[in-house]
Amino acid sequence: MRKFAIYGKGGIGKSTTTANLSAALSMMGKKVVQVGCDPKADSTLNLLHGEPVMPVMDYYRKYTEGPDFEHIGKEGFGGVFCIETGGPTPGLGCAGRGIIATFDLMDEQEVFQKLQPDVVLYDVLGDVVCGGFAAPIREGYAEQVLIVTSGEKMALYAANNINTAVANFADRSYAKVRGIILNRRNVPDEEAKVRAFADRAHLSIVGDIPRSDDINRYEDLGQTVIEGDPDLPISRTFLDLAQKLLQDKE
Repeated sequence: MRKFAIYGKGGIGKSTTTANLSAALSMMGKKVVQVGCDPKADSTLNLLHGEPVMPVMDYYRKYTEGPDFEHIGKEGFGGVFCIETGGPTPGLGCAGRGIIATFDLMDEQEVFQKLQPDVVLYDVLGDVVCGGFAAPIREGYAEQVLIVTSGEKMALYAANNINTAVANFADRSYAKVRGIILNRRNVPDEEAKVRAFADRAHLSIVGDIPRSDDINRYEDLGQTVIEGDPDLPISRTFLDLAQKLLQDKE
């Protein structure tokens, strides 16, 4: 079982990237679980045709106890099993605790033992890498970290914080940063800025996703581009990246 945590600044496109990678992996015959670790609980929407799964924290609030296996998530495109942690009532509580509670529940319900996935993708908000948001890299849930960034200043700032957080756990045999996924926003000198950061951080750029109107077009339909049209050039980009991640054991 391969386990990846995909981090990035809020709004940088990490959820779009994660969902398309999940869809691409499913088209390659892999059983995939995607866990959205963001209070917005929108990581898996485009795998579910815009029909959201009930987040685990919403379930706790509604029923005062956690969901059983039948209700912890649901299947989306390509059989991808979709789970959303959700978050606290706005203004109350800590969003990171929702991630910890969900992971504990997944262990209790033996989700991975029952589903036997080939690949698990965690989509994690990376603006603040502490507490629950660090759980995927700290608690053995993920083996490798992928950092999604553009050439924008704040995206690179968040990417550096994520890389530093992972490095702080380096001596504990936790997850390691596999590399950077450049999600282009077409800012001036974007590639040069991201490559300069990658060189300073001693990281490689494992994926380069061009800006594409096709992504927005299919998201409006509640789909990934992989589902919408797997023959598009942008779909090929995600399929190639998925293949690379599976082949690369570093």
